Amino acid sequence: MTRVDGAPAGDRVSGSLGREVYWTGMNTSDQRQHDAEPGGETLSPRKQAFLENSEARAATRDRRIARNGYYYGNDLRYMQSIVPLGMDVLDLGCGTGHLLQGLRPGRGVGVDLSPSMIEVAREKLPDFEFHVGDVEDVSVLERIEGTFDYILLSDTLSFLEDCEDTLLLLHRFCRRDTRLVIAQYSSAWEPLLTVGEWLGMKARQPEQNWLSTGDIVALCKLADFDTVAVDWKQLVPKRLLGMGWLINRLFSNFPFIRRLCLRHYVVARSVRRRRMAEPPSLSIVIPCRNERGNVEQAVLRTPIMSEQQELIFVEGHSQDGTWDEILRVQAAYPDLRIRSMQQTGKGKADAVWAAFDAAEGELLMILDADLTVPPETLPKFYRAIRDGRGEYAMGTRMVYPVAQDAMRFLNYWANRTFAILFSWLLRQRITDTLCGTKVLTRASYERLRRENTLGEEDPFGDFDLILGAARQYLAIVEIPIRYASRDYGETQISRFRHGLMLARMVFNIYRKL
Repeated sequence: MTRVDGAPAGDRVSGSLGREVYWTGMNTSDQRQHDAEPGGETLSPRKQAFLENSEARAATRDRRIARNGYYYGNDLRYMQSIVPLGMDVLDLGCGTGHLLQGLRPGRGVGVDLSPSMIEVAREKLPDFEFHVGDVEDVSVLERIEGTFDYILLSDTLSFLEDCEDTLLLLHRFCRRDTRLVIAQYSSAWEPLLTVGEWLGMKARQPEQNWLSTGDIVALCKLADFDTVAVDWKQLVPKRLLGMGWLINRLFSNFPFIRRLCLRHYVVARSVRRRRMAEPPSLSIVIPCRNERGNVEQAVLRTPIMSEQQELIFVEGHSQDGTWDEILRVQAAYPDLRIRSMQQTGKGKADAVWAAFDAAEGELLMILDADLTVPPETLPKFYRAIRDGRGEYAMGTRMVYPVAQDAMRFLNYWANRTFAILFSWLLRQRITDTLCGTKVLTRASYERLRRENTLGEEDPFGDFDLILGAARQYLAIVEIPIRYASRDYGETQISRFRHGLMLARMVFNIYRKL
């Protein structure tokens, strides 16, 4: 246990799990020696065993990681897919800083119980900030200033005395968009890993907490963290002359089989920080092509949800006078902020991206001009984001009965099929991927567009948005709506041509993921 920075000698400070310890006023080198000495009263016997084990392995830790390069390389690559470059990252249980080094954060902070591990990390990564101490000790965490984009617990829950209480301490480092990333060995692998320790293939460890994915999700819920995503990787953690790569590539993503993987990952966010501090401004984008009869109804039926709200009509090469109708309606309702654009490209996605780029609202919302999603339901989407229930809200037409003639038979079952495929691909329940009404923050959209996952391959933008939201680990929430029949115009969707296009995109999404 290390001192609390700035505490006078002899002062009493809180220790792990409420125990009280005293700082004796030692200098830094003395303190490091004191931290390295086993048998102190500040640690439980179990923690003391972990400390001694870590101290003994610190000098050879990086060499062991290099010898098991396939396993650690795959783990790092997956963590890199979660944590973009240049983020502010707090790594609790950082060891020698291997993970922080690979993630290349803008600000990197590590905490570990072992002074020797931290000494190696400081020598290797002098620009990062490291602390020796127990992550279950409030006084240790109080030394760390500010909030972070990502908080990492890689195999750290295994060594804690009280996982729930420790998770509760982490809200102090969270913002609304902070992500908690937990990586653990699968509890199903306990016998094999124990054999690996006996054979010297894995470093020996004292008694651990063997937690299932369900255990981790439940602990997060108890500690006021919402689970955003769960994933499983590395069915085979060895190369096996190339067979390991092939097995992992072909089979580790299939339902049921993937739960047998060695590594389990849980991404969560703080419930206590999720609500927006102020009601956000709102831009509602309405792409229109041959929708003249629906333009005025879209204006009249859309509720006022924000004091700063704008409607942006984007006309796309109509043949029925839609553009003239947009200009007429814009002039007829001067008290409302109505903006008009004509797209230069083709497809709904091109129209939406152009309008989003020009929009001024903090929240960006899409309303299809056919009004089959009733505009009166839009406040549900707005509240979901404002109150933090989700970070990407999308409509679902598959909960309530669909109005007669609103959706063709083949379209209905195609939507069901795509929902099943996306639920599998994204590791979360999705019931409707193609409902046109969606809302997300401007910041999320800008990150999504930089990634440009599918580009022109997706002319509708539906798959691009949902895939981008999933890859950003946004909290996706579906809003049930009653899907209505059209009062004007005809659908712009070709069942067979567009259906084949969407099926091709699903395959490409599988390949990308």
